[in-house]
Amino acid sequence: MRKPSARTEIEPDRRKVLAGALALLATPTFAGGASAAADDPQILRLSPAFDRLVARDARISVIARGVRWAEGPVWVEDGRYLLFSDPPANIIRRWQAGGVATPFLEPSGAGGTDPARVREPGANGLALDHAGRLLIANSGGRSIDRFDLVSRRREVLIDRYEGKRFNSPNDLHVARDGTIYFTDPPYGLTGYDASPLKELAINGVYRWRPGGAVDLLDGGLTRPNGIALSPDERHLYVSVSDDSAPRIMVYDLDASGRPRGSRIWLDAKPMQARGGPGLPDGMKIARDGTLVCSVPGGMMVLTPEAEPLALVSTGAPIANCAFGERGRALYMTANDRVLRLALQPGWSD
Repeated sequence: MRKPSARTEIEPDRRKVLAGALALLATPTFAGGASAAADDPQILRLSPAFDRLVARDARISVIARGVRWAEGPVWVEDGRYLLFSDPPANIIRRWQAGGVATPFLEPSGAGGTDPARVREPGANGLALDHAGRLLIANSGGRSIDRFDLVSRRREVLIDRYEGKRFNSPNDLHVARDGTIYFTDPPYGLTGYDASPLKELAINGVYRWRPGGAVDLLDGGLTRPNGIALSPDERHLYVSVSDDSAPRIMVYDLDASGRPRGSRIWLDAKPMQARGGPGLPDGMKIARDGTLVCSVPGGMMVLTPEAEPLALVSTGAPIANCAFGERGRALYMTANDRVLRLALQPGWSD
């Protein structure tokens, strides 16, 4: 398939907005104006519009600690609990209000792997399908799996493209018709692109339709990572965790769900240049189109036009996020911790 052409610049007005946001990132004024330790979760408000999303007096709570690398949060409303993955530890953990995070699925990915060949054996991104089953981007198993939360039966949905094994599926998004969009970078493999286990020459963005084949949507990205559809499913966003060109791409989709063009939606290089930890990673999109995206420096809230509204920071990378509690909370997997931020009711889900 012909790879969609990419526009290499963001528009001048958005450059000005981002430049202003970057200047604000150097200021010490956080939510409530209170001083905090460097690694305490902090909210930097970049626009008054953020007030309709998060109350001025909102504080971020830490609900789990001691994780090797927190990833893939998903809220399960039927049971009211959060699941999140720890890919290097090969565990999915479960957290419920009033309790502590406990192991839920171990191994979460592939058991018995050789660390000299597989650096992240566990699950990475998680999602729920429309039947409430858990979908797992199985980094170590190099597949997309489905796990029934009641029977605990697990099955591999897909593990190959054109007969070749995936690299290490990283993140996924479920469309309204059940189609799964997912990314497949080499992060789970020791040596990345140089791994002898790597069968595909590309690091792809794919989709799988139930009962159908796997379609390659873009094979030209170096490090595709987080992925999400806009609420109207006309746009697909993909984070690119390339240290030399960190960015978030947006693809315009045709009526069949295939890309008909792409462009850089957010150039994260200026944030990286200012010393922001991390790279573009996971993301989620609220029903009004507001995006919550991992960027160098933390987790940023932006309008669909890429205007920054706020930044959540901890002094370390924040890999991924999920809405939960019927839109009343945002959960963030932040390096060795998991965070919870209360939201104004009604806007996210």
